Amino acid sequence: MIYWELFMEFAKIGAVSLGGGYGMIALIREMVFRNGWMTDSDFTSFIAVSESTPGPLAVNMATFIGSSQAGLPGALCATFGVVLPSFLIILLIAAVMHNLLNYSGVQAFLKGVRPCIVAMILATGILMLLNLLLSVAMVDDLIDGWNFDVRAGVILLILLGVHIGTKKRYHQEPSPIMMILISAVLGMVLWSM
Repeated sequence: MIYWELFMEFAKIGAVSLGGGYGMIALIREMVFRNGWMTDSDFTSFIAVSESTPGPLAVNMATFIGSSQAGLPGALCATFGVVLPSFLIILLIAAVMHNLLNYSGVQAFLKGVRPCIVAMILATGILMLLNLLLSVAMVDDLIDGWNFDVRAGVILLILLGVHIGTKKRYHQEPSPIMMILISAVLGMVLWSM
């Protein structure tokens, strides 16, 4: 039954993911492709929508993926699955262990896990960039050939220019909301041509 499958898949991800929503993207991506629930292009679009809507990234992605597979009940099952493990773990930590971060074993564990989280986020980001610019869904596609998407490259260069210009002129990072709005307008203009 799809509801149970959505719940269990997202519960597994929620139970083993460290590093927040960005750390979960690689696991969610692998799970979605393994189950054949969507294409790489659809997944990238889901990330964009999840990023631009209020709420935690992982919860938004679970909700959107569950909804795409089984409507509202699927969205509820996936969302509950991804949230439940974290809720139970935090509840246990809050109830049982005071000053958990003071333990050297916990600090060593977290120091060991950080490079893995960074590597997962970086690998997912690189694959998404390759998919966006070169239509490369998997590393094997690099060998088979690729097609450069000029429109995506133009948007990337414009956003990079805005980022550099804002940083140089105002000595601060550009607003993420402004960057999302610029990319949305550029997408509407460039893909409607």
